[in-house]
Amino acid sequence: MGEPQQMRTSFLPAWLYSSPEIAEREHRNYASRLWHPLTSSAALADGHAMATTLLALPVLLTREGGVARAFINRCPHRGVPFADPADGTRPCRRLVCPYHGWTYDLSGNLRAAAREADFLEPFNRSDWPLEQLPCNELAGLIWVAGGSDPLALENQLDLLLDKAAVLLQRPRVLLRSESVALRCNWKVAHDNTLDDYHVAIAHPTTLHREQGPVRHYRHALSNHGTLLATPWPGGGEFLTFGLAPWTHLLLWPDGRMAVIQFPPLAVDQCRMDLWLLGDAAMEPTADTWLAETRTFLEEDRQLVEGCQRGYGSGLKPGPPHRLEQRILQQQALYARLMELTPAELSCSELSC
Repeated sequence: MGEPQQMRTSFLPAWLYSSPEIAEREHRNYASRLWHPLTSSAALADGHAMATTLLALPVLLTREGGVARAFINRCPHRGVPFADPADGTRPCRRLVCPYHGWTYDLSGNLRAAAREADFLEPFNRSDWPLEQLPCNELAGLIWVAGGSDPLALENQLDLLLDKAAVLLQRPRVLLRSESVALRCNWKVAHDNTLDDYHVAIAHPTTLHREQGPVRHYRHALSNHGTLLATPWPGGGEFLTFGLAPWTHLLLWPDGRMAVIQFPPLAVDQCRMDLWLLGDAAMEPTADTWLAETRTFLEEDRQLVEGCQRGYGSGLKPGPPHRLEQRILQQQALYARLMELTPAELSCSELSC
């Protein structure tokens, strides 16, 4: 796993949370170099396909012969998508473009094009495969990278694989999911979910009861991830992993797993995606679990949207607390991947 690199000793300057230029750099230098979980492995059965998005890119996931693949969801002929995200996961043997009928197998190979003999130039099906994206399965999730040369997934998930290998082997199905828009930069929401300083104060009757007294908090850090471990009343530990680029993975000893992500929508807006996964036998209690999770996430929504307004008012962030070390670790990774200069990191104005 390796020792974590040097942590920051101060928070990122506030201007990084409201700069359109920084948002563009994040897409190029940060998000596209990392892997993103797009769905659970169990949600994509063999012989099925589903459309989704990644970094504003239309994505089509397929599974054939047990292998999950990711393609850009557009026909190479004129760019029309093969499926719409509203269609959900659907069984199919072939991907057929609704525009001109080009037909692909689930491995991305062109099998037929309408009236092939009439193209103006010699036509070879093998010249027109679907454009594939890096795709991998790990921890019961399907991970896709938006760039052609991402960080190795095992490196990105180094701490998760080191500290939760046994828990990750448990089979899970997607029990519930929902998405909510937040009026804040994604970094505000990501920082907040890494913030162990606020839990006992801001969530006294919700998340604090789940995580227990602060004196029992145990932290672990790696080059690419962070962990908060707290004793669980039923035995074992409740594990909360912070993962790049904006992902959080929560694991309970009873086999439950929650995934929370904050993909950006605009400089001052992100989306909170929540997935609750577990054994199929947990279905009768899934609504209760979702309601409990919604409660503390709504408490956080009010905090992060207020924080965004504070950051936009010219704030110079105060000193970090010992219980905010997970924020510092992820911000150090962010600064490194973004290749931020010392001048940018020390500047306090948006004009930088």
